[in-house]
Amino acid sequence: MGTFLGHFLPGMAFAILGMWHTLNTVKAYKLNGAAGFRSATWFPFPSPLPGLKHLELYLLLAFSVLAIVDQLVDFPILALTLQPDSLEHATMYLHLAVYASVALAADRLSPPRRDGALPPGDVVAALLAASVFGQELFLLRFHSADHAGLEGHYHWLLQLAAAASLATAAAAAVMPRSFPVAVVRSASVLLQGLWFVVMGFALWVPALVPRGCHGAAAGSDAMQSAVACPTEEAARRATVMANLQFSWALAAVWVVTAYLCLRVDGRCMEYRQLQAPVADGGVLAVDGHAPQKRVFPVGEQV
Repeated sequence: MGTFLGHFLPGMAFAILGMWHTLNTVKAYKLNGAAGFRSATWFPFPSPLPGLKHLELYLLLAFSVLAIVDQLVDFPILALTLQPDSLEHATMYLHLAVYASVALAADRLSPPRRDGALPPGDVVAALLAASVFGQELFLLRFHSADHAGLEGHYHWLLQLAAAASLATAAAAAVMPRSFPVAVVRSASVLLQGLWFVVMGFALWVPALVPRGCHGAAAGSDAMQSAVACPTEEAARRATVMANLQFSWALAAVWVVTAYLCLRVDGRCMEYRQLQAPVADGGVLAVDGHAPQKRVFPVGEQV
């Protein structure tokens, strides 16, 4: 993953996944309200073709398998590489593939419960979603490459986003009806993807390397970092810029999330119970029968 594409492509994948989850989480809350909302670890793809319902899980599984192959197979000579850092990256994707497989099997094999509770398979899938972020944080924290310098600081900021994803995914498994937990979990995935993209540009595009720093030369002691800052002043300036970039990325994520929460979506319909007017002394009865309630579709005004 120590290349521009090694950060840009996974970053775009996570950013798209985070945006997809944020959009559907907000939509589910608007449709069902606080009483009927339940967070989900994946969302069906809207398509007239039944086979595309699980498109999100299929794409996650395919992406994970391809990423594992890319980490363990040296192209174009097709030689197997078992370097520690490659094994660590492949293991992250392995946990993602396990989650996608279990979630797919749970939806196909676990019938819905009559009491409205989550089936055991869905509970396991929710716990595995938290485990994915837990393993990501674990392997980032104890990475064999031991990133130093500016790249190490970028990875430390990435660990903050991964920790937020872990905490909210674990909380969502315990409190599936909490909308704040669900929306923060989705936003944290979007933040991870966006930060991966920022890392790719900031560390591997020479024109965007911070002033006073330069790309580390191959074979040097600074090879554990993609960027070397020869002076303390340059290193301090580069660290400050990394902090600002992370803050700007977080602000961008919350702007998008706030827009999705506050926009008026005419496609969402809320069914409200409208009761007949109250007569003198109580509720109006019709023809001696019990009070009647009628349900009308009302345009969403959220």
